[in-house]
Amino acid sequence: MKGINRSLRSAIPLTFALFLSVGCSAGNAETFTSFPDPPQPAKISSSKEQVVLAGGCFWGIQGVLERLKGVENTMAGYSGGNAATAHYDIVSTGTTGHAESVQVTYDPSVISFGTILKVFFSVAMNPTELNYQGPDHGTQYRSVIFYETSEQKSIAERYIQKLDAAKVFSAPIVTQVVAFKAFYPAEEYHQHFMDKNPNYPYIVFWDKPKVKNLEEMYPSLLKQ
Repeated sequence: MKGINRSLRSAIPLTFALFLSVGCSAGNAETFTSFPDPPQPAKISSSKEQVVLAGGCFWGIQGVLERLKGVENTMAGYSGGNAATAHYDIVSTGTTGHAESVQVTYDPSVISFGTILKVFFSVAMNPTELNYQGPDHGTQYRSVIFYETSEQKSIAERYIQKLDAAKVFSAPIVTQVVAFKAFYPAEEYHQHFMDKNPNYPYIVFWDKPKVKNLEEMYPSLLKQ
């Protein structure tokens, strides 16, 4: 089953979208009030850092992560494939190796990489869904942490092990931890799509609940 073509999503009848949203992973239905804390870096860097994260439609991932204090920039795009196929219509075929991704630039003196992962796992997507998120199916919707440093790799792997050991979710986490190679920005109309199109049916029923969960679970992490 291919994911719903985004050009058609605005035409989804609201009653059908509401039906879909009952089983969606907008935030995680399995999230606990006290989500386990992540490992922290041995030393806090004074330089800006980046990581590329993928977990379903990049609209929702960007919409959640850009609201975090210490996140200075986010960009929707594609990672995992090559430059020639980094175009939405081609990526949507699920044959390019790309995942819809978000490049996150953050200040580690304000927000740690581990804290970003905590929000990523507990709010932004469901890490137990293999090659899909909610209504979107295909390898382009897989969840991936494209790490840029050995410390990011270590923190990501140890945190996944910690969450699995604590049985936070009813199924094992399938999020991949992969070395970053390249990131290609998505088309302009995809950038900050949630904020630009707050009444778009897909956003209303799949992504706004994630932001609501973020606000309720982690108010101290939000930008003013």
